[in-house]
Amino acid sequence: MRIYEELFIVKPDATEEEIDQIIEQLTGIITSAGGAVEKTEKWGRRRLAYRVQKLREGYYVLLQFNCGAEAIKEIERRLRVSDLVLKFITVRIDETLKRLEKRRKQREKRAARKSSGAPPAAPQVPVAEEMLEAAQEQEG
Repeated sequence: MRIYEELFIVKPDATEEEIDQIIEQLTGIITSAGGAVEKTEKWGRRRLAYRVQKLREGYYVLLQFNCGAEAIKEIERRLRVSDLVLKFITVRIDETLKRLEKRRKQREKRAARKSSGAPPAAPQVPVAEEMLEAAQEQEG
């Protein structure tokens, strides 16, 4: 199973019940396909970057879930035919999470190496007095 994020924008005049109904519909599709919804966030009404269907605002909703590819096709089909949904985007994030986890482990490994061992000895730099004495010996 792969991890996905689904962000969709609903018309701003939609009621909370209508938005909840869309979320329940999508959750039902995901669970029937053997997946699970990990996170549901309602971001509320926000200004759009550009007009969509003559509207300047939209209600943003984010779902994070894991499921198979067939469920994604059905989710996108339902969002496409819904009159309330203005825009939607589905993003697969499991590869990104793996890459971030790998980076985190590398950082921890590096930090453990630095803290466990004593710092390497710095090369000895001759002090100014020693340099003066060496110069005087050469002259005299």
